[in-house]
Amino acid sequence: MTSFKDRLNAGQPLLGLWQALANPYTAEICAGAGYDWLLFDGEHAPNTVQTLLAQLQAVAPYPVEPVARVPIGDPAIIKQYLDIGFRTLLVPMMESAEQARHMVAATRFPPHGIRGVASATSRASRFGADTGYVATAHETVTLIVQIESRAGLDALDRIAQVDGVDALFIGPADLAASLGHLGDPRHLDVQAAIADALARIARAGKPAGIFALSPDDARARIADGVTFVSVGTDVGLLASGARALRTTVAG
Repeated sequence: MTSFKDRLNAGQPLLGLWQALANPYTAEICAGAGYDWLLFDGEHAPNTVQTLLAQLQAVAPYPVEPVARVPIGDPAIIKQYLDIGFRTLLVPMMESAEQARHMVAATRFPPHGIRGVASATSRASRFGADTGYVATAHETVTLIVQIESRAGLDALDRIAQVDGVDALFIGPADLAASLGHLGDPRHLDVQAAIADALARIARAGKPAGIFALSPDDARARIADGVTFVSVGTDVGLLASGARALRTTVAG
């Protein structure tokens, strides 16, 4: 089974779409649209473990990687997300190497980590049918950490060196706020910080990702070598499509 980290390290651009509607019906529609990955948001969307499970089941027949953003870097939450079947996690607000090491430990069973063992009752192990799951789970789990604050930028080089951190993802909105430009991720200072961060991630030899601000921004990031790029949200597609349709008809 190919892990998402293997696909990231292959260097080919991987396009993703944010999922914030918290609905399996819309998740399935998006899963059939040809994206490489879908991000299921546990931080800013009205998701629970149960709604995330339903969406995982809805997208399972499709060749798309479900990525979950946990609401906070809490080992108990990480354990639940892994148990229901997510193999790729995005942890927000990463601000130190110590925090990163703690998140790595949360994704691994002892003796390599602190993840609790419930293999016979977890969907991830096919409810015990995958008898080798506990021994091999760490090989297919992909841990992505999100850099989105001044503290995260300051610690980026140390975070990138943590073994088990598979990739780093830049969050422009929170980063802009942290740098004093709330609501303006296109500000020159923010863009300069992002460019510097992406260069440092590349020097560390880790894949970099970003939430693109527009299709043009996405194409530019891909041209710059960013490996995985979010190009929009399900909410945005619905909102813009609804407005555009009404304008087309009513003027």
